[in-house]
Amino acid sequence: MTTAEPTTFNINLPIHIRIARKDDVHLLEWYGQYKHFRNLLRRAYREQMQGKRLMLVADCNDFPIGQIFIQLKSNNRQIANGFNRAYFYSFRVMEIFRGNGIGTRLIESAESTIQQRGYNWATIAVAKENIHAIRLYERLGYQKFGEDPGQWHYTDHRGEVRNVNEPCWILEKKLVMV
Repeated sequence: MTTAEPTTFNINLPIHIRIARKDDVHLLEWYGQYKHFRNLLRRAYREQMQGKRLMLVADCNDFPIGQIFIQLKSNNRQIANGFNRAYFYSFRVMEIFRGNGIGTRLIESAESTIQQRGYNWATIAVAKENIHAIRLYERLGYQKFGEDPGQWHYTDHRGEVRNVNEPCWILEKKLVMV
């Protein structure tokens, strides 16, 4: 029996960054990897429809392979105040697509989106152990300005409360108005 020789080749895939649609919500579970966030994804979409949040996705062949959500107003006015400071969160790119600039493009698109709405500050939280994300954010001009204990909870897809304990840095960036 003979086996095929290993072959390497490259493919180009068009990636389009856009506002999430209703049919993206279940796809953002990424084949079950993030099904525990189902309720959070649905809430984010409802609040996008109410004008409270925005959900940007990196679309590849009608499938969201990356995401960044934008909270326009928060009770914590240091991160999002509804008029000049917005908070980026739930930022991720599917592992197989990482290292290709998709994350950078998502953040740049989020910055552009809030600038068009008159915001001139962007904030984002990052787990203190996430060295790769910290490096990305700092390369894009974000600077640490605070800490957060990262203690919060949510109800998963089974109705069970999950507690999260992830100490974070809070970073900010002054956006240059064009």
